[in-house]
Amino acid sequence: MRATLVLVIVCWSAALQAQQRHTVTLDDLDALREVSDPQLSPDGSWVAYSVSAVDTVHDRDDSDIWMTSWDGTRTVQLTRSPAGEHTPRWSADGRYVAFLSDRDDPHESDQLWLLDTSGGEAERITSLPAGVSDYAWAPDGKRIALIAQDPDPDAPVEGDTARKTARSIVIDRFRFKADEEGYVTDRRSHLYLLDLATHRAVLLTPGDYDEAYPSWSPDGRSIAFVSRRRPEPDRTDNFDIYVVDARPGAEPRQLTSFPGGDNDPGWGGRAPTWSPDGRSLAYVQGGPLSLLYYATQNVAVLPAAGGTAKVLTPGLDRQVLSPAWSRDGSVLFLLEDDRVYHLARVSPGGGPIERVVDGRRVVSDFSVSQGGRIAVVTSTPSEPAEVYAVDNGRLRRLSHQNDAWLARVRLASVEEISFKSFDGTIINGFVVKPPDYQPGRRYPTILRLHGGPVWQLFNDFANVDWQLYAARGYVVLGVNPRGSSGRGQDFQRAIWAAWGEKDSKDVLAGVDYLVASGVADPERLGVGGHSYGGILTDQVIARDRRFKAAVSDAGQGNAIAGYGTDQYAVEYETELGKPWEKPDTWRRNSYPFFHADRIVTPTLFICGELDFNVPLINSEQMYQALKSLGRDTELVIYPGQYHEFHTPSYRHDRYERMLAWYGKYLHPGGTPPPTTR
Repeated sequence: MRATLVLVIVCWSAALQAQQRHTVTLDDLDALREVSDPQLSPDGSWVAYSVSAVDTVHDRDDSDIWMTSWDGTRTVQLTRSPAGEHTPRWSADGRYVAFLSDRDDPHESDQLWLLDTSGGEAERITSLPAGVSDYAWAPDGKRIALIAQDPDPDAPVEGDTARKTARSIVIDRFRFKADEEGYVTDRRSHLYLLDLATHRAVLLTPGDYDEAYPSWSPDGRSIAFVSRRRPEPDRTDNFDIYVVDARPGAEPRQLTSFPGGDNDPGWGGRAPTWSPDGRSLAYVQGGPLSLLYYATQNVAVLPAAGGTAKVLTPGLDRQVLSPAWSRDGSVLFLLEDDRVYHLARVSPGGGPIERVVDGRRVVSDFSVSQGGRIAVVTSTPSEPAEVYAVDNGRLRRLSHQNDAWLARVRLASVEEISFKSFDGTIINGFVVKPPDYQPGRRYPTILRLHGGPVWQLFNDFANVDWQLYAARGYVVLGVNPRGSSGRGQDFQRAIWAAWGEKDSKDVLAGVDYLVASGVADPERLGVGGHSYGGILTDQVIARDRRFKAAVSDAGQGNAIAGYGTDQYAVEYETELGKPWEKPDTWRRNSYPFFHADRIVTPTLFICGELDFNVPLINSEQMYQALKSLGRDTELVIYPGQYHEFHTPSYRHDRYERMLAWYGKYLHPGGTPPPTTR
């Protein structure tokens, strides 16, 4: 009897707690914390990591450094500055944590700081005019390798209050624009050597090249790095790995010669890593340059003294990232697959691939201690990213940054789906149903499209906006059409020089699937996406009139307008050819603009004013075309924002406008369901 009573009380308590939770609101999105960059201390006793949150008072994102003990019993917030701190790295003896921050810098450039974990205030140890973008500790703990850019000659001088007219911007480079950086001039990013005793940084790699990803040899004599040291480096993505002695005047040695992007910084990940004995380097070998980002990559190992690289993942046909040596001599790496990212392991001699952390989840980063302990950051559609220890192949939670958030919200379920496209190809994706979904009832449905194009929608918490739409009573459909990653090179390059052809049919097949399943209301369909998702949105509404509302966020309808106005000249010329040589190919990929008269869907266009990735001109052109045709359309421009918005209030406003746009056209009477309950 007593056991039955206890069970009833427990069930009643759980039900009451569920009732007290509310569906996700815009304010909830601002309250989420983003956990990233796990860094195990050398002895494996602590994990440092970054936590980013929205500072609503100052309308900006604020990141801090935290650390949690391996047993999970102690958690310490190491920094609290409103300026923000990130990129934590341990010294070899485990006493210090270094990090980057723009606090106290007059130019708001990141400088290197040092914090004694036993107590005390952080100390700023660099004052480079253009700041520090990356760094790596030497094994002796007395030196640090830095990546720093040449100073801006037009930057204001501290203490000089005289008003000066900015000088003209002189451009003579092939790639002359970069999102968030602006116009690219002759300023280069070089490798420096910092002496901690004197705080003096000396230049190691002068010249007209950009360096990235510094990595120390175990004996502290050499530094590996990545660069494009070749004639006209702007015209290629052929990155190679170099090694230079850790002394001024030393000449770098080129280690790789593969005609592809070896450890291409554009993919993210980590620096090439040395084996514990210093004889080898593990890195990511890119695919053929002729295939751009449509190619898959491989994990490779290279003799540090020079020689032939050995590919460890031949035939894998999946994207890989961030290889690192483990204590047992194997190589750990991140392995992308269909809707997942796993932590995997392979022998340095090649052979079978073991998945160390798998499941329907995304492992976004990992760290390995000298003793072999492994920490990861991972998430699922129902769990925001947190730090976990990997114990005997099992995950054990270490951080709890979003526990309180999860306790007060009621999430919609995210389900994986598969269906056939027009030609029988199996296409995969997700469907998200409102928390109070009733089978047998049709719902207004929003088709959401991912960026890239070579990217995919994952089993992670990145698409938290899906929860926002579901809370408003929408079914959300996410589709990974051809061009998406995770299913091999052929699947990725199926849209080569033919944007919007097969992939638009793939996503429309997903809509047909949900309509046939009795879930989607065919009279209340919306579509939208960001970046290539915006490009594909333009393609879809120019080819199909079923949608009652569309949101094209940083999209493009006229590829010709992108040439010379964005940062992709190399990619355009490789895939589409030069516009004056292959005008038909360019026009084919500009279908929405040259067939704008076929668009009847009310469309909201959104873009950041300073977006050099998919510039504002692309949204302006499509808006102007639809306005000329008398269609219902609107253009919203966010001042000072790039491809990704860094001002929280603008992100908030963007979601509000998207919700209002969909609500106006997809809900009867234009009134959406309530947001909170």
